[in-house]
Amino acid sequence: MRAIILLCLLESAFVRAVDYSWTGPGKNTENPRTVNPNTDNVCLTDQASCGCCLMQQQIQRMKMFFNMSLNELEKELMKAKTVLNNVRASRSAFSVALTNEDNLNCFGPFRDDRLIVYKHVFINLGDGYNADNGIFTVPRSGVYSLALTVYSDAGSPGNSLAACAGLQVNNKVVAGPREKNMQDQEDSATIVVALHLKAGDQVAVNLPIGCFLCDDKSHYNTFTGFLLYATD
Repeated sequence: MRAIILLCLLESAFVRAVDYSWTGPGKNTENPRTVNPNTDNVCLTDQASCGCCLMQQQIQRMKMFFNMSLNELEKELMKAKTVLNNVRASRSAFSVALTNEDNLNCFGPFRDDRLIVYKHVFINLGDGYNADNGIFTVPRSGVYSLALTVYSDAGSPGNSLAACAGLQVNNKVVAGPREKNMQDQEDSATIVVALHLKAGDQVAVNLPIGCFLCDDKSHYNTFTGFLLYATD
């Protein structure tokens, strides 16, 4: 603010200074003194005019300084906008649960492997997860954090418990919790992995043969993933 006020004062002084000639204010037309710029020092012969010239030069320097500063600020602003746009484009996160029903229901067991379709969506930032087929399509290459929690209820002690699933990328299982026994009525397991995925990769959860998962609105079975950082 002080710099702007000073610039305005200097501009005002410059406007007044344009009325002065090298012979100074109040020029005597009857007995003018001719100044030879090659032999005389103007600041010694006419200090008033010299002051105006120096002021004008200072104003010009300040204009150049402010213009340069403004250009630098504009460049930094453009860089900030670019970074912000990249951050917005990189946002990708989803978190889903098997169901949101009041009563406990089980998915499986089946005679063949099937993809688990998580119907309840907590968040789907970037719209990478498809609630119709249970597949997360990677929107941007980078390192992703993926977490899978499975839960199953055998119904009563002594029944076979098979809480298991497989986290797969492009139809290939990369990790998966597995709990099969006849000792527990209910059990759960969780895995968390970080994977380098490419744009277009498809991530899903597979239910192996004989396994079954049970869930209600408490959301015991969840599938979550988000982009840690982009690599493209």
